[in-house]
Amino acid sequence: MLKIVNKLKQATLGLAGALLFCISSSALADSPVLDRVIENGVLRVAMTADQPPFNVRSRAKSLIGFDVDLAQALAKAMQVELEIVEMPFGDLLTGLTAGKADMVISGLTITPERTRQVSFIGPYTLSGKSLLTTASIKGVVEDSSEFNDSQIRIVALENSTSQSFVQRNLPQADLQTIANYNEGIQMLLTGRIDAMVADVPILKLSILRYPSAGLSMIEPPLSIEPIGIAIPKNDAQFENLVRNYMLSIDKTGLTSRLYQKWFEDDSWIVSLP
Repeated sequence: MLKIVNKLKQATLGLAGALLFCISSSALADSPVLDRVIENGVLRVAMTADQPPFNVRSRAKSLIGFDVDLAQALAKAMQVELEIVEMPFGDLLTGLTAGKADMVISGLTITPERTRQVSFIGPYTLSGKSLLTTASIKGVVEDSSEFNDSQIRIVALENSTSQSFVQRNLPQADLQTIANYNEGIQMLLTGRIDAMVADVPILKLSILRYPSAGLSMIEPPLSIEPIGIAIPKNDAQFENLVRNYMLSIDKTGLTSRLYQKWFEDDSWIVSLP
C-alpha cells in the first residue's frame, strides 16, 4: 500500500512539474510586441520631432536627426517599414506603455525611475546636463551653484531629467517647464528667463543656430547621462532582438558615424526651419 501511495505522489509531482514547465515555456514564448511588428511589417518608433540634433522636422518638413537614422537602421535590420509616431516628450513613456508605439528613441535618458515603467536598451550614446544662458548673465555668475537663487528664472523640458536636475540641484531657482526646446530658446532670447537646462548637444546646437545672440553655456557639463532605447516591459524576445541588432549596429561603426554626422558636423543646420 505504501509503495502505491509513493508512486502516486511521484506521478503527481511529475505532472505538476510538466505543467509548470509548459506554463513557463508559454510565458517565455509570449512576445506581443515582436508578434505585432512581424505581423504588421511595421516598426513604430515614438519621438518628439523637436529635439535637434536627436530628432527634428526640417525646413522641408521631413524628419531628420540621429534618432531618425538609428530608427531607420533598426527597421531595415528587421526588414520592416518604419513608422515614426510623434508625441510630446512628456507623453513618450505613457504612450509606449499604452501600446501607441513599439519603442521610444528620442534622446531619452536611462534612469531608475523610468526603468520601473519600461525596459531600456543601450546606451547608444552619452549626454549630460548644462545651463544655457546669455553672455550678460554668465559675466556675473562664476559658478553654476549661483543659479540656485529665487531671482534666477530657469526653464526645463516638462517631465524630463532636466526638470528633475533643477529640482534636485537648484531648488531655490524659479523653475518653469516648457513643451519643447524652441519655446525655451525664444524665452531666453527675449529676456523672459535667465537660463535653460538641457542636454549638452542641444545647448551647443542652440549656440550655433544663433551665433549673434550672445548665448553661452556653463562648462564643464554638470552631469553625464546614458541615452537609451525604451521598449515595453515583459517582452524578452523583442528585447533580445533589439539588443542584438544594436550590438551589430555598434560593431559596424554606425553609431560612431551618426554621432559625427549629427553632433560634430554642423553642416546640416542649414536645413532647420
